[in-house]
Amino acid sequence: MLVTETKLKGCFILQPTIFKDKRGYFIESFNQQTFNDSLGLKVNFVQDNESQSSKGVLRGLHYQTGNHAQAKLVRVVKGSVLDVVVDMRESSETFGDHFSIELNVENKAQLYVPRGFAHGFIVLEDETIFSYKCDNLYNKASEAGIIYNDKDLNINWELPEKNFIISEKDLVLPKFKDAQIC
Repeated sequence: MLVTETKLKGCFILQPTIFKDKRGYFIESFNQQTFNDSLGLKVNFVQDNESQSSKGVLRGLHYQTGNHAQAKLVRVVKGSVLDVVVDMRESSETFGDHFSIELNVENKAQLYVPRGFAHGFIVLEDETIFSYKCDNLYNKASEAGIIYNDKDLNINWELPEKNFIISEKDLVLPKFKDAQIC
């Protein structure tokens, strides 16, 4: 597994080794010991989630606050997404910065999103399946988020905004400057 830290401290791209032959391919998508050793962390994932979405669906930008903050390991099982994270850690040198990466079934890349980051993605292909692990259980009272089109963040979502499919809940999220800080 190749591990590369992004421009955001503590946020890593993981590229698993892909073994291909005439039958297809094999990857070890997750190994707790290899993961922790490679990143120099002690993360214990306790919940797996999966979503299926059509092209243009934008989910995010979401995060959990306080004792319910979550680190995530995200990947695409089918299709492709543009995955986006925003550093919400006020004490971080990259506070307010964002990073994006295309995750897809071909590159099989994964992104480790540490606690204190907002996370979201836009679906680039129909019937995309997105899967992620969390190191803390979901808590509705600790939900927080940032509006996807905050001018201060200036995120390039790569698709025309007229094609976005966004939940009512995500359309009323606050701007970064008004959001809860981690």
